[in-house]
Amino acid sequence: MSQVIATYLLHDEKDLAKKAEGIALGLTVGSWTDLPLLEQEQLRKHKGVVVSVIPLEESERTNLYFGKRLKRGLVQIAYPSLNFSADLPAVLTTVFGKLSLDGTIKLIDLEFSDELKQQFPGPRFGIEGIREKLDVHDRPLLMSIFKGVIGRDLSYLSEQLKEQALGGVDLVKDDEILFENELTPFEKRIVAGKAALNDVYEKTGKKTLYAVNLTGKTFELKEKAKRAVELGADMLLFNVFAYGLDVLQGLREDDDISIPIMAHPAFSGAMTPSEFYGVGNPLLLGKLLRMAGADFSLFPSPYGSVALAKEEALGIADELTKEEPFKRTFPVPSAGIHPGLVPLLIHDFGIDSVINAGGGVHGHPDGAAGGGKAFRAAIDATLARRPLQVAVKENEPLQKAIALWGVHEVTV
Repeated sequence: MSQVIATYLLHDEKDLAKKAEGIALGLTVGSWTDLPLLEQEQLRKHKGVVVSVIPLEESERTNLYFGKRLKRGLVQIAYPSLNFSADLPAVLTTVFGKLSLDGTIKLIDLEFSDELKQQFPGPRFGIEGIREKLDVHDRPLLMSIFKGVIGRDLSYLSEQLKEQALGGVDLVKDDEILFENELTPFEKRIVAGKAALNDVYEKTGKKTLYAVNLTGKTFELKEKAKRAVELGADMLLFNVFAYGLDVLQGLREDDDISIPIMAHPAFSGAMTPSEFYGVGNPLLLGKLLRMAGADFSLFPSPYGSVALAKEEALGIADELTKEEPFKRTFPVPSAGIHPGLVPLLIHDFGIDSVINAGGGVHGHPDGAAGGGKAFRAAIDATLARRPLQVAVKENEPLQKAIALWGVHEVTV
């Protein structure tokens, strides 16, 4: 049977099973026992069904938050796909539309039937395709971020891009708050960026890909993305949660937009941070982004100033890379990353991940080039099972980075 099974964390003063049944009916046929038998038979195939109710221990933290004693439980409800069209807006409205207004329910996961999964594209390139573009197969990729470019011109942007590429980074992305502007307009950023990276490639043989921020009015995005492809753009950065998952899917499914898409998590924090309500991070930043077509998913690392709980961050990475009918999406744990964290990053997220740094590259005493070199040295040392405290003796950029930020070696 084609369906979506939603898993919720429920809080209620009374009967969890009764509340679950109310949700199953309220989000599908509306009522049941009061219907005549004939109508019950006609509507049975549309009725939501409670699959399971698993009580959890009472939580003082939960009771303190809500100001009253509540029962807690994990509830699964199956929604027949006959009830909705095969698109994410329809699915999300069905399983958590008006229910999200309740304030005591968290949508933890969605399990799609195989038939429904076939309606979604997944990434165009995925981990393997991106590795082929860069010819890098045996280590995590290294990405850096433009910093302080608002109010600066194209020459500044080009020089900053060159510095990052000379440091050995594989990917550079626009700042997500760099929108269309007179000093660094979208099309000219692409042309200038391509020229800068070609110059570095000719001098060093090192290939670096640049993700330009795709912004503007929603119904203009496709044409703007196609123009980016015509100009030779490497990749698109996309603030997916400001626009919607379906817009990401629309970009991915257009064959004229044949370049990788990097999904930024901006605005997702309006839906995910609470442990009591909202949407689970592994679902939103993991499973759904992958289904909709993101080749990269950025999310808060467990280590920085806006740190995500490690269990949540690892859950996102698992959803992006586990066995599915879709290509795998690159996990990009971000925020607060510096070279001394590389052993921890590789230990937690493996080599099929992207190490992403802004201040950890640009804040290096030798500038962005020095920051990139320090990261590359840290990656090489970690993969060779050499402690960074030993590797610093042979690499000056790494030595300066560790002196500035410290090191977090993995102890087993």
